[in-house]
Amino acid sequence: MTETLSPQDNHGSAPAEVAHPKGIKSYVRRAGRTTTGQAKALEDLGPRYVLDYASAPLDARAAFGRSAPLILEIGFGMGDATAHIAGVRPTDNFLCCEVHEPGVGALLKRIGEQGIENIRILQHDAVEVLEHMLAPASLDGVHIFFPDPWHKKRHHKRRLIQPPLVARLADRLKPGGYLHCATDWQPYAEQMLQVLSAEPLLANSAPGYAPQPAYRPLTKFENRGLRLGHGVWDLVFRRC
Repeated sequence: MTETLSPQDNHGSAPAEVAHPKGIKSYVRRAGRTTTGQAKALEDLGPRYVLDYASAPLDARAAFGRSAPLILEIGFGMGDATAHIAGVRPTDNFLCCEVHEPGVGALLKRIGEQGIENIRILQHDAVEVLEHMLAPASLDGVHIFFPDPWHKKRHHKRRLIQPPLVARLADRLKPGGYLHCATDWQPYAEQMLQVLSAEPLLANSAPGYAPQPAYRPLTKFENRGLRLGHGVWDLVFRRC
């Protein structure tokens, strides 16, 4: 990928999908400089918490050192929400995909500072992780928070939430497992609702948009938007 996207301090945690003639990607490359603290975290904590990508099913018990519900996060930006959620849900395991190195370093830094043990990171395209490392009915949940909305109509095809990816995610969820998406862009929320509602393996947990689950924190960007009167939309669907 040669396209770049600025670091997502502002727009949430999930990089956007880019249409590509050879297949779906869950990210675009972004510019950004790794700080000294992030680089040190990558060096010191990376070997323990960053998993190697492999074209083989993940042994989650071995990766986390325990058996627990497995939650996949696609794109975590700088890791603020990820660290918070892992802290308030210590009985769950969080497998987090992010290709942006400063973001990986930032989350590792938080892991070290906060003593978080239930996060593992894959610095790899989430679509390939879904295809090759996660078996059908292996996930208890999926988080996709504030993916790039790609505002312009001609760029809508680059949005992450599209039918092929949603079908793949639904297949990887256990019956009763959930898919939680959030966005602050109403037209994208409407598209998300349409695409998720059309997936036969998923059922909406609410009549439309869901109340914000207690585990998802408000980001600095989100708080600023709410003060300006901007909306935020959560969608929580469950595997039938």
